[in-house]
Order: sequence, then structure tokens, then C-alpha cells
Amino acid sequence: MNEERTPKTVGTVWGLLILNTLGSTGAETIVPLPRSLIQMVTMGALVAAFVLALAVNLRLRVRPNAYLFLLTLLLVPSLLSSADLGSGFGALFRCARLALFIGTLWLLSRWWDGGLTFVRHHIRMYFAVLASVAAGAVISPGAALPDLYGGRLVGALWPLTPPQIGQYAAVIIGLTVLLVLGGRTDRRSAALVAVPSLILLALTHTRTATLGMLAGLLLAIGSLVLTSSAARRFFAWTVLCAAVAAVGFSSWLQSWFLRGQSQENFASLTGRQKVWDALLAAPRSTSEYLFGAGLGDKSYGGLPIDNSWLAVFQEQGMTGVVLVAAFIAVLGAVALLRPPSLARACALFLIGYCALASYTEAGLGDASPYLLHLALAASLLAAPAADTSPAPQAPRRRVPGWARRTEVR
Repeated sequence: MNEERTPKTVGTVWGLLILNTLGSTGAETIVPLPRSLIQMVTMGALVAAFVLALAVNLRLRVRPNAYLFLLTLLLVPSLLSSADLGSGFGALFRCARLALFIGTLWLLSRWWDGGLTFVRHHIRMYFAVLASVAAGAVISPGAALPDLYGGRLVGALWPLTPPQIGQYAAVIIGLTVLLVLGGRTDRRSAALVAVPSLILLALTHTRTATLGMLAGLLLAIGSLVLTSSAARRFFAWTVLCAAVAAVGFSSWLQSWFLRGQSQENFASLTGRQKVWDALLAAPRSTSEYLFGAGLGDKSYGGLPIDNSWLAVFQEQGMTGVVLVAAFIAVLGAVALLRPPSLARACALFLIGYCALASYTEAGLGDASPYLLHLALAASLLAAPAADTSPAPQAPRRRVPGWARRTEVR
């Protein structure tokens, strides 16, 4: 199935899903936006995405998919832990949101065929988000680089934090590089996307996004090295440039990486380790251990957890942890079993990025950009859909009368 056969509405639905996962908290914007208004926009985007996906797929045709199946099973511990209202009505609201999010992905799975259509939608939509970040930095540099975040880039038009911006930039840089190596886009168009995104990534000082991008690209390009001369050349030049940068710019790179933090603060992962230790040491009932305490805001004791595995353990218990590990393992195994291709390389990049980022970022257990990245990987690993359209019949040839008379004789 190629891009021309995929309805344009599908791209709109994907963009609305991205809008829904932008979140409602972050930096102060140039024009103050009430949180209730932002939540109305994001939740309205999800409802609109589901309605449009249903309208374009009225016959409810879906494709079997292990990732979506395991993601659907994740609703079970989420509902069981949220039903007693121990985390308030917000937990049930988040369960409903997750169910609507997964339902929309199921409706879109009809067009998952291993093609690059959704990759292009992903790049376009996130680049539009980054364009709004760049516009905010131009309009009000002070609001975009506030002291509250240590001078790191934030969203001044829409409340986006530095890790969010870094994540979006890193993902579209990696996907764009892979499209160039696969010959699916020209270098000029790729540079118009990748270079500004790289500048924004540098301004966010986001270590997780940077390391995730490099690790994901290493994994993806490594899968193409044996079959693509362009990948081999890019890999060689990358190693050479990295060696030169490590020697010539070591002090600057160290300063950028530390972000002015002390060695002790850096060793404790900017204070994350203290939250993690407290979370793991907290007493739990058997029910809480198995199914968690209900979907929440990914925090513990008023502080962000910033670890997908511990956030899932806190909210969905060990059952949720097993399911999340299962769908990442399934995606990874399927990707490794596929023959080398550009689609496989893009999927490996996304899986590698999400796996690395899960250590210092939360999001694998709830509707989030990380689940969208993995959904994109699942679409790239799907087998091409069988063409069920009837084969064209050859035109009937007119037989002259003298030939028919000859056949009779």
C-alpha cells in the first residue's frame, strides 16, 4: 500500500494524536494559557482523532498486531488499579484517554503495511511543533530561554519543556537521516529539516535525547551497513567526525553535557536517584504490587519519577512492567528477524531510542509520544497488505467471420 492509496484523513488523525500527547504542563508562555484550555484542546484532539479514524474506517477493518494487542492488555491493570478511586477520578479519566488512544491506533492499523507513509506524517507533524518553538524563541528569547530552566530552550507559544523539545528534535533528525541514506528524500530537503532541529536540540541541552538519537542511529545504520554503500560511507564519516570532536572540543562537550551541574548531582541523575530509591522502598499491598496504584501524573511524593519502568510499576504494578517489557521485546525481535531494509532501520531507530530514553523519561505506560514512536515502529514492521482488488481482464479480441467459418469446418 503506497502513500497515494492512504486517505489524507489518516495523516490528519496522526497529527491530532501528536497534538494530544504534547501535554498540558510546561514553561510559562508569552501569552498565558489556562491549563483547562490546554487540556480541552489536547483532549478535543484525541476525540476528533478517534471520530475521524472511525469515519474513514467505518467497516472497522483492523490488522492483527502484537504491539497493539499487548498495549490493549495494559488497560487491564490500569483499570483494576484505578477502579477503587484510590488515585481519584483523574485515574479513571486517564484510563478512558488511554482506551481512546489505543482504539484510534487500532483503527489506523488498517493502513499499516511496512511503508514509509506514517514516517513522513511523523516528521511533518513534529517539525511543525518545532517550528512553533523556534517562532517563540524569535518573538521572545527571554521567555524561550528562561532562568528557571537554566537557560535551556522551552516552548514560549505552547508550554513545552526542554526534554520534550529535545525528544521531538532527536526523533525527526534520526528519521530524516535514514530517509536520506535510503534515497527516499534529497539532501536539500533533509537539511531544511535536520539542521534547524539539530540547533534546537543543542539549545535544549537534553542529554537523554542526544544519547538516544546517537544510539538509535548506530543501531539503525548498523543494520544497513552490509547492504547500503551510503550507510557505510555515513558511518565512516560519523566515526571520523566524532573522533575529531572528542579531541578538539572535549572541554566544550563536557561543559554542555554537565550543564553546570556538580559531579555529585550528575551522578545522582539530577536527583532522580533519590526519588527512585524512595519509590522502591515504599510499602505496598499485594494488589498494589501486582496492579499498581492507578494512573497518575507520573510523580511520587510530589516529584517526577522520570523513569518509565518505575512509573509503570507505581501505577500499573508488575503486571504493567511485564506487558511493557513484552511489547518492546516483541517489536525488537520482529525487527531483528526482518531482512535489511529502510523500514526496518527506521523501526530499529525508534525502538532503540525509546528503550534508552525509558531510563530517564516516563511515558511507556500511558498515552504519550513514546507509544506513538513505537506504534510507528509497529507500522514499519507490518507485512505488506495483500492486494484484494480484482485483476484487470484482458480485452476481448474480435474474431473475423471468415476465421470462425474456418474453425467450424
